[in-house]
Amino acid sequence: MERQEGCKGCSESVQVSPEKLQRIVEIATRGREKVPEEKYNRRIEQCEQCPGLQYGTTCQYCGCLVAVKARLLESACPYPFAPKWS
Repeated sequence: MERQEGCKGCSESVQVSPEKLQRIVEIATRGREKVPEEKYNRRIEQCEQCPGLQYGTTCQYCGCLVAVKARLLESACPYPFAPKWS
């Protein structure tokens, strides 16, 4: 068995299609409190400008898919210096 160097997050194979991402969001948010659409969009905009966004979908600080994390009411921005969500 060949040893993989680095983490699996360093591989382009972790990219998620928009369709699959939408399905993951639906499943992950079932039965959980969600933020209003306006707040969700604001969070996503802040994530898109963050240097920690990888592959356009994943937060390098917590490993979460930002579309899921930004949708959930109980979530907080994990940016280590000063959280970007208010």
